Amino acid sequence: MNLLRLPALLRLLVLTQLAFNIGFFAVLPFLSGHLGGAVGMAGWLVGFVLGLRTFSQQGLFVVGGALADRYGVRPVVLAGCALRIAGFVWLGYAERAWTVTGAVLLVGFAAALFSPAVESEVARQAVAHEEAGGGPRTRVLALFTVAGQAGAFVGPLLGALLLSVDFRTVCLAGAGVFVLVLLAHARLLPRRLPGRERVQVRGGMGPLLRNRRFLALCCAYGAYLLAYNQLYLALPAEVERAAGSQAPLAWLFALSSLLVVTAQLPLTRWAGERIGAHRCTAAGLALIAAGFAVVAAALPAGRTGTAGLLPAAGFVVLLTLGQMLIAPAVRAWVPDLAERGRLGLYTGALSSVSGLIVLLGSAATGTLLDTGLPPAVPWLLLAAVPAAAIALLPGRGRAHRRGDVADRAVQPDTTRP
Repeated sequence: MNLLRLPALLRLLVLTQLAFNIGFFAVLPFLSGHLGGAVGMAGWLVGFVLGLRTFSQQGLFVVGGALADRYGVRPVVLAGCALRIAGFVWLGYAERAWTVTGAVLLVGFAAALFSPAVESEVARQAVAHEEAGGGPRTRVLALFTVAGQAGAFVGPLLGALLLSVDFRTVCLAGAGVFVLVLLAHARLLPRRLPGRERVQVRGGMGPLLRNRRFLALCCAYGAYLLAYNQLYLALPAEVERAAGSQAPLAWLFALSSLLVVTAQLPLTRWAGERIGAHRCTAAGLALIAAGFAVVAAALPAGRTGTAGLLPAAGFVVLLTLGQMLIAPAVRAWVPDLAERGRLGLYTGALSSVSGLIVLLGSAATGTLLDTGLPPAVPWLLLAAVPAAAIALLPGRGRAHRRGDVADRAVQPDTTRP
């Protein structure tokens, strides 16, 4: 699908995702090195702060989505951009543990505002575009995903270039990207969006907390996110060991993004049609466990240089393949487990529960990496997390008609009181 053929609002939202990820990924891959080096945080505290960022973002997605439903997309997106600018500037000048923690919380909460607002509006407008004869909504959503991955590809390269100056420059550049996004949306994003209904979400928590199958899926998904978070904690430490610096980190992130851009749609189409959500998720967790095991098996040899970086590259490839299987499968699975009319609540709860798991697990991981154990041991223990999560997956449950889940996932829920 050609971006130029989309309506102006959809073009703006797709380009927004590109800009969001450029600004974000220019900073995040280099944060753990800055915290452990310039700020002098202990390993457990670095892990806790990184987990706190994930929780302040993922854990509050349900808040951002509810606010967008209640007050509209424009004010929530503008507020999120303003907070992200403030957070990046603060992070660039923060020199103590408590100030860094405050900045990281602000950065995460900003995304909890603007990301669900933009994502829900893209889905809503994609449905309207399809109904107007503009083509399948899945093509629009795929283009949105590709734009995000393109931003995740460019961002680390920009950050690595600016890191030669200092980390503050990287943060200020990230803030500058969000200044441009804020100005563009203040000028171009309509105050009243076509087809947007503001609703107030109430109730539904009791049945959710008694839904054991859904909570089991949340725990398994949290294990996946904890493993994925090692791109920002364990991987930088391994790259530093093998290469003597974190410069190759940008290329490993680029490898992950390029893999998603080129293979996500074919892999999802093949896996979704042949093996279903349960097996997709289990296979993804197994691939991620194998990625950790590859590094653990190579570490006793103590290789450095290009040869030493090959296991890290294998880890990134396997982790990314696992992500590509798990993320769409879980999104398709949630509607089968949710109460009718509460899909938004369950989707937000999935992020909140898994974010809490990442928060607690990242602190433990930071401690594990900082204990002086043989280098392979932390990686073997990390491999056990996604492997054990396979047993947590709920049963397959009922089958659904092709396209039914996609329609329920992207259409606005008008059954809420």
